[in-house]
Amino acid sequence: MASKEAKITRRRLRSSYMTSVISISMVLFLLGILGLLVLNAQKISEYVKENIGFSIILKEGVKEVEIIRLQKMLDTKQYVKSTQYVTKEEAARELKKELGEDFVDFLGYNPLLASIDVHLHAEYANPEGIDDIKQDLQQYDEIKEVYYQKSLVDLINQNIQKIGLIILIFSGFLFLIALTLIHNTIRLSIYSKRFIINTMQLVGATKGFIRRPFIFRGILHGIYGSLIAMGLLFGVIYLLQDEFSNIISLQDVEIVSMLFASVFLMGILISWISTYIAVNKYLKINPDRLYY
Repeated sequence: MASKEAKITRRRLRSSYMTSVISISMVLFLLGILGLLVLNAQKISEYVKENIGFSIILKEGVKEVEIIRLQKMLDTKQYVKSTQYVTKEEAARELKKELGEDFVDFLGYNPLLASIDVHLHAEYANPEGIDDIKQDLQQYDEIKEVYYQKSLVDLINQNIQKIGLIILIFSGFLFLIALTLIHNTIRLSIYSKRFIINTMQLVGATKGFIRRPFIFRGILHGIYGSLIAMGLLFGVIYLLQDEFSNIISLQDVEIVSMLFASVFLMGILISWISTYIAVNKYLKINPDRLYY
């Protein structure tokens, strides 16, 4: 009979430990996802901005050799990330796809001009930067017009700032929620052992002696939970890097190392502190209140 009860007790303890580790790992995984977003926020911002560009409309009759020379000159500019030369024929084909009909046959000629599409480095992708670039390019005789959507550039820059603030606030809230969830999970685990704590006190064990095994186990659960969370994060990064190689990649050792180290340390610290607080509560509690 005693053996059966011991087996049931061990099973319950294992179940309690597994629940604690899984709960910690899931919360740390969510924190890790948010941390990944925060650590890559600058790269995301740069990626969006570097997709902002403008078109240099070239004058009619400019020779291709002059266009190539102009394009090479643009590639040497510090604000230019990349350029693409678009011929009149290519521009006509693109417009034909958008319109769904051949306007060249209808008009009898191709009214479009050749152009060079320019993508900027992130620090120059703002209205002020593009206006300065526009003035710089007006000195070239081959250029008829520099065209970009000013309202779109304004909107993107404003939204990037707003999204950054929202992510920061949301990160703070989620971190507090994560702390609360892990703390409550550990507190419930310690609650099931409150009578053991009381019995140890009755036989004269010191508070440090009683706390030590609980804190050790709490830290161990934090390590296990963080390792599971890191494994899940590794899988997420591995799956996403093909689609978002410019933003996230396992090759970005600095960010991945920082993320994993943060998750590992959070798992240990939060479990340690929460276990310490929970055990202390039952070390100080009145024995009559153990049944409530």
